[in-house]
Amino acid sequence: MIKPGAPADTLVGRPEELAFLRRFVGRTAVNGGALLLSGEPGVGKSALLEATAGFARAAETTVLRVTGTEFEAKVSFAALNQALFPLGGDVAALGDEHARALSVALGFASGPAPDRLLLSSAVTLLLRKAATRTPLLLIIDDLPWLDRASAGVLSFVARRLIGSRAGLLAASRTGEFGYFDVSGLPETVIGALDEEAAARLLTDRFPGLDPEVRARVLDTAQGNPLALLELPPALRAARRGPAQPLPRVLPLGERLQRLFASQVAALPAPTRTLLLAAALESTCDLRILQASASAGYHLDDLTPAEQDGLVRVDADSHRVTFRHPLIRSAVVAQSTSGERRRVHRALAAALVDDPERRAWHLGEATVEPDEEVAALLEAAAHHVAGRGDYQAVISLLCRAADLSPAAEARSRRTAEAAYIGAEGMAATHTTAQLLEGARQEGRQAHGSLHYASAAALLLLDSDGQVDTAHQLLAGAIEAYDRPVDGDDQELVNALWTLVMLCFVGGRAELWTAYYAALSRLSCEPPELLALSVGLFADPARTGAALLPRLDAALATAHRDTDPATAQILAASAMYADRIGDVREPLWRIIRAGRAGGPGRRRIVALMNVCVDDFHRGAWAEAAELAAEGLGVCEEFGATSFSWYFRYHQALLAAAQGRFETSRALADQMTGWGGPRGVGTARTYARHALVLAAVGQGDFETAYRHATAISPAGTLASHVPHSLWVALDLVEAAVRTGRTAEAERHARVLRETGVAALSTRLAIVEAACAALVAADDAEAVDFFERALGLPTVDEWPFDTARVRLLYGERLRRIRATTEARARLSPALAAFEKLGAAPWAARAERELRAAGQATRTRSDARGVAALTPQELEIARLAASGMTNKEIAARLFVSPRTVSSHLYQIFPKLGITKRAALRDAIGEA
Repeated sequence: MIKPGAPADTLVGRPEELAFLRRFVGRTAVNGGALLLSGEPGVGKSALLEATAGFARAAETTVLRVTGTEFEAKVSFAALNQALFPLGGDVAALGDEHARALSVALGFASGPAPDRLLLSSAVTLLLRKAATRTPLLLIIDDLPWLDRASAGVLSFVARRLIGSRAGLLAASRTGEFGYFDVSGLPETVIGALDEEAAARLLTDRFPGLDPEVRARVLDTAQGNPLALLELPPALRAARRGPAQPLPRVLPLGERLQRLFASQVAALPAPTRTLLLAAALESTCDLRILQASASAGYHLDDLTPAEQDGLVRVDADSHRVTFRHPLIRSAVVAQSTSGERRRVHRALAAALVDDPERRAWHLGEATVEPDEEVAALLEAAAHHVAGRGDYQAVISLLCRAADLSPAAEARSRRTAEAAYIGAEGMAATHTTAQLLEGARQEGRQAHGSLHYASAAALLLLDSDGQVDTAHQLLAGAIEAYDRPVDGDDQELVNALWTLVMLCFVGGRAELWTAYYAALSRLSCEPPELLALSVGLFADPARTGAALLPRLDAALATAHRDTDPATAQILAASAMYADRIGDVREPLWRIIRAGRAGGPGRRRIVALMNVCVDDFHRGAWAEAAELAAEGLGVCEEFGATSFSWYFRYHQALLAAAQGRFETSRALADQMTGWGGPRGVGTARTYARHALVLAAVGQGDFETAYRHATAISPAGTLASHVPHSLWVALDLVEAAVRTGRTAEAERHARVLRETGVAALSTRLAIVEAACAALVAADDAEAVDFFERALGLPTVDEWPFDTARVRLLYGERLRRIRATTEARARLSPALAAFEKLGAAPWAARAERELRAAGQATRTRSDARGVAALTPQELEIARLAASGMTNKEIAARLFVSPRTVSSHLYQIFPKLGITKRAALRDAIGEA
């Protein structure tokens, strides 16, 4: 610990830490950067931050301070407001979009909720610009209490300060980082003082301490500086005389908080009231505190607390700062409920220009049901919802429900909170408790579509029981007794949830309830809903007609800041192979999710990008994102979505020749999805099994799995994946002598007009026609048509497969020169992708076509590796584990694993043990 105003060198037992932090200040003043301090409560993190601030000021570095508190954790962007308030005058110098986003988030201006990525970029730009005048250091204390919205933005900023003159130093209790994403950030653990330093600190501060007390304090404190400083006075005050025995147990946590409370209790009543206002007010701004003086204080009443070192006033920012967060907690703990209500009312009166914070204070100040206050809280919740801070929305709606005089309003608001929690993947027990609360309010809950939607999502997320969830929600929609209006957001939310259940169920009969509900609407359904269902549910029959509307929507997708719109358009574009047009917004959602955004949005965005990556040949990224998706599902308890990422892993394994892995993953999907009615999981698993069987040349098995998805000669209703196995089905039918079935399937592709949906499907349709063509000249024409379509190179795996089939046909008709011209680029594409089974097949065909046999030398395989792949291969060959390699290269173990999946096929090996021989002396 350090006395207020004392130099840093008075910190006992911290010479190494202080030297390290002094160097950090110097480095960031030149090249920026971030650092996390972690340690047990009371270990001295705040004192080290204070010392670092002194180093920075001595070096003429601008210091910004943020202290997370429990009472601000539910107020969106409270911490960001603390951090950037001194730079408020610089906001206008940013570009219009950045300035507007930042002003809205900080409450300086009104407007629609800013896009999280745009806001994060604005904060980064503001700090970097401010640091061009003088070096800047942002110090954050008590990370776990940062509000979710601020934590997400500051996590983003922390990784983008390198190369500037701005630094970020944050402190947190060990393992308690709250919503702040610390992954990848350098971290220094602050340990307890050693025995010698602890004894010296105790002797220096309490030279006349009784030996028995001294021994007990040293034993109990175990080197914790805060306990060493706070326990002796408390023990001295508690003992009436030397003969009074010492307490047997001195627990640090509760005892220390009580000690802080005793310091607060000794202050004059007006001072305690002023401290209470500062503790409850998110910015601790003296101007707001002065405007709230009707609570019973004057600003001069702060003097006793300053003299005792409990708080200090920053002369630059005009804010009150508590010496330690526990003091702030103690201030609130020492107050009565009546005192807190009085202060909240005074703060609300001072915040008339900030409806959101005013509503929160009014909610805390109100005891009796009050519909006016409840309505203000509900409006504030809807305003916050646009920021994606679903935890704050839930909190506001729950408080609104508590203050609702009518049971119907209580039930409605609680049900909406439950829906927000379920949609954002809050903890399962939280959503379940909210649903139970809504149910207990009476019959109104069962007529609420938010209640039904939340219950359905909870069922889906927890155990994936699709049929039960579908029946529950479909029945609620059918029984809905309000006007069936497409502008009713509660109804629209329910329809979206029903669409998700129908998709996951993967059976045509489930869609009947959705279409029945749609037919009851008194007006046209929302455009995005109609577009998504028409292109996603059964694109073979309804998709082509909607393509002009899809193209119009995609043309403006990159400018839309609503993440929900991006995800809807991605779903609409999936089977039209246009996800690439919405990749940028999807990546914004993924990055926002990594920074603490809603889990469901991140999962769905990862799903969509994985699809696009596979079709476009970005298999390494697809592997990384699939692994990330599984991790997110585990983190949020969303087991019902894990199968989707196993599907991508199974596809990649099949394409790369890891057949046993692919089949094992497919079996997991089927075993999980079957009992739960998740038909889409079974369909996707069969797709992976089809690809694995084709890769092994087992066309009988491939035909069986493909026709289980969609019988030959049909495109199964509401099974859009039938489009993605069409080529496999036709090839397998031809190779197993099922000529009639192959012809029927090629014909249905042509008659349905699937080629209009996308260039990739047009390639597939023409290739299927070529496969069933009896006349060789006709087959050549169809193959040429397929490969002559525009943008064929955007679909490397599909195009290479068609070239392989074309080359095989040409070789059979003895057009060997032409065959080699098609087979060579196919082989190159397969090798670049790492599609080992197809590469081997293409190489065999080339040899049969007369091309000299090519030996895959080690050098050739190594040459195909990227620099990062080569480095990973070398480290793995040396015997390092994936975890050790990840630590060496500053990547995740999953990234190392996905790279190894790409490396093995390129080197022509299947085992890690073969790496050393494969890379040789390269």
